[in-house]
Amino acid sequence: MQNSNIKRNLVLGILFFLPVAFLLMLYPSTHNYNPLDIVDESVSELKLFTSNSDTKIQLKDHITIVAFFGNEPMNHVIPASNLKELVYDKFKGFKKFQIVVVLPKGAEAKAEQLQKEINNYDDMRFWHYVFGEPNDIKNVFNSLKIEESLDATLFTDHIFVVDKDLKQRGRLDDREDKEKEKEEPSYPLYSYDCIEVAEIKNKMSDDLRILFTEYRQKRKGNFDSSSRRAEDLNANTN
Repeated sequence: MQNSNIKRNLVLGILFFLPVAFLLMLYPSTHNYNPLDIVDESVSELKLFTSNSDTKIQLKDHITIVAFFGNEPMNHVIPASNLKELVYDKFKGFKKFQIVVVLPKGAEAKAEQLQKEINNYDDMRFWHYVFGEPNDIKNVFNSLKIEESLDATLFTDHIFVVDKDLKQRGRLDDREDKEKEKEEPSYPLYSYDCIEVAEIKNKMSDDLRILFTEYRQKRKGNFDSSSRRAEDLNANTN
């Protein structure tokens, strides 16, 4: 009888302490949170642009996806639809989130056509078009960390993440786990290709969740900015 009580108490003790031990193992990870990398420190603000919105559109104080769809946006319905369905629809409920599509002046009517093409009567309050002169568009684009260029129509299928402080976010090391195990050279991810559905659904979605988590922790006072390593940025700019 005594042995039975001992066994029962032992089992109950294990059942009680096992979840506690598991939580204790997880707890340190909250203090080792790695934010989404800063890949560029100073993205240009949209100072010289007009918009289709009643309110002034700016990057400051917003988490923004920036796209450049050129002077023929109707030629790029597929990347625009991917951006709408895979990013906007998923994150439009997050505070201060917006998508800004940069177009040349004169493309206002074409922007309306594109909007009708990709919008199924959804709430598009956080999807904006801004219009500027070609040189101003190039200045904003060139302020981003990039590995490609705009084409002759001022279009690229790559989109960019800009945080509330006008810093571009991405990955300084985009290697898969297998590549890291093999110690292959690292390579960055500065932008996300709208044509590559898997890249948007997996990498970009994960990165945006990390960024929103960072700002949520900042609001709660739980974020330690020292966890971001400045030397990583410097190493990639040399």
